[in-house]
Amino acid sequence: MQKFLILVAIFVNPLLVSAKEKPKLVATASMISDIAQNIVGDKFKVTTIVPIGKDPHTYEPTPGDATMVAYADVIFKNDLTFEGWLLKLITNSGTKADVVKVTEGVSIIKSLTYANSADPHAWMNASNGIIYAENIKNAMVKYDATNKDFYENNFKVYQEKLQKMDQYIQDQILTIPEQQRILITSHDAFQYYGRKYGIRLESILGTSTDAQAQTSDYTKVDKVIRESGVPAVFIETTVNPKMLQQLAESNDITIGGSLFSDSIGSKDSAAPNYLTMLKYNTDVIVKALSRKVESTIPITTVEGENNMLLYGILGVLFIGAFFIVYRSMNQ
Repeated sequence: MQKFLILVAIFVNPLLVSAKEKPKLVATASMISDIAQNIVGDKFKVTTIVPIGKDPHTYEPTPGDATMVAYADVIFKNDLTFEGWLLKLITNSGTKADVVKVTEGVSIIKSLTYANSADPHAWMNASNGIIYAENIKNAMVKYDATNKDFYENNFKVYQEKLQKMDQYIQDQILTIPEQQRILITSHDAFQYYGRKYGIRLESILGTSTDAQAQTSDYTKVDKVIRESGVPAVFIETTVNPKMLQQLAESNDITIGGSLFSDSIGSKDSAAPNYLTMLKYNTDVIVKALSRKVESTIPITTVEGENNMLLYGILGVLFIGAFFIVYRSMNQ
C-alpha cells in the first residue's frame, strides 16, 4: 500500500505543479501589453482588455473583461483620460489587483482646448516608450522581488532597442523636405511624435475620437492643405477614414497610408508589436511626405517679367530707329 501511495504521489505531483497558474498581468491597451511582455517574459500571463484594432477611447467593456480584471494580479493603465471606462470596470469587478500608471514621469502635453485635460498618446515617441517600460519593470520588481535580476535584464535589452528606434525615427524624419513636414491625420494622436521628431501636426478630431468633428475643424485642415501644398494625408487603423478621404479628394492629393495610433496590428500585419508600429508609421510617413510636389507658382518670376518688359521696349526703339534711317535714305 505504501508503494502504491508513493507511485501516486510521483505521478500526481508534476500535474499539480503544471496546473499552477502564472500570476496574471492585465493591460488596458495593446501597446502597453506588448511592452509589458518584453519585460515579464514567461513569468506572467499577459492579457489585454481592448482587443487589437479596437479604439480604446470609445471602448465598452464586456462581462468577460470584468472577469479578466477580477482575477488580475497587476493592472497596467495609460491614464491621462485614455481609458475613461476603466475606473467603473475596476469598481464593478471587485479586483484586488495593483493598478499601475505607466505614464508616470512622462512630460505631458496639456490640452489647449479642455482645462485639466492631457494628451494621452505619450507612447507615440520611442523615448516615452522607455519610460513606460521602466515603470512596468519597477512594478514587477516590487511585486515579484525574487525575479528582480530577470526584469532588470529584460528592461536593459528592450531599452537599447527603443533607443535605436528613437534615433532611426529622428534620422528618417530629417530626410523629408522641411516645408513638407506636415502630418495630417484623422485625430490628434501624434503630438508627442511630432514634437520629439520635428514635424507639424494637424487633425480633424481632437485627442479623443469620442469627440464630434466641427465644420471649423474641417475648414482649418482644408486651409492647411491648400496653403502648404502637402502631398498626402493619413488615415488611422482605428478611426473612420471618411472625412480624411473627402479632404484628400477635394484637394486632389493622396492618402499617404494607414497609420497605427491607438492599437498595434494583428500578428500578420505590418505592425504586430510596439517597436514595429513605430517603425512602420515612420516609414509610411517619410515615403508619402517626401514625394516631389509640383509647384503651382508660374515659372516667370517678377525679375523675368521685368526683363521681358525691357526687351519689349528695346525692340520698339530698334524698329523705330530702323524706320527713321529708312526714310532718311529715301528722301
